[in-house]
Amino acid sequence: MAKLPRIMLAPNGARRTRADHPALPETIPQIVAAATAAHHAGAEALHAHVRDAEARHLLDAGLYRELIAEMARALPTMPVQITTEAVGLYSSAEQRALVRELRPEGVSVALREMWPDPGPDPEAGRFYAETEEAGIALQHILYAPDQVSRLASLWSEGLLPAPRQVLFVLGRYAPPTLARPEELDGFLTAARALPEDVQWAACAFGRTEEACLLRAAELGGGMRIGFENNVERPDGSPAEDNAGQVAALVQVLEARASPRGQEV
Repeated sequence: MAKLPRIMLAPNGARRTRADHPALPETIPQIVAAATAAHHAGAEALHAHVRDAEARHLLDAGLYRELIAEMARALPTMPVQITTEAVGLYSSAEQRALVRELRPEGVSVALREMWPDPGPDPEAGRFYAETEEAGIALQHILYAPDQVSRLASLWSEGLLPAPRQVLFVLGRYAPPTLARPEELDGFLTAARALPEDVQWAACAFGRTEEACLLRAAELGGGMRIGFENNVERPDGSPAEDNAGQVAALVQVLEARASPRGQEV
């Protein structure tokens, strides 16, 4: 996954369950089925979370291997990016251990979790260097413009390799904060200090997800969409499923790209 996909599916995340939406995938078969439907709708890659038997967030190499194997069988052309999200359950050492054991094609890593304290962190620096050397596509998850600036400083100081992929998170899950398209401005201003060839994408919490992602596309970024961040249509009504959200986004993108859409 050296090239960041235009549309990445995030079908479940770490917190929501089927109690929040009956179409949210929890088991590996459900995740593969959701990915398959969303792939047919236009999603190009999967951002994957796995759950335990009680549908709780889990960082587990064995379950990830099972998911990756099932995805390779069912959807060999759809890359899988795993998460290291802590959700207050895992330490940075446990996050690093997962990646070292699994050696996935792609992984998302929140800077604020992996390198929480200011100043040098030899263990974190070693992890980022190892991941780069192993050819793992690491996407830095950034929740605010000041985190973009911090990432740029760590790179300029030679404390970690040049960032290749980043994700800008708009809005918040807790406390619930609706994403706003204009939030991208601060992120992109701060991102001027990153390498010129860095690939970026955005995800957005709440029913404004589609509007935020459309703006990201207009500005040259990728889009991460799915029930991890939003289970509503733009009008606030419940979404049908992940594939329906992807299909609606693709429909608007195609309409805007058509000559008729450009005239409007």
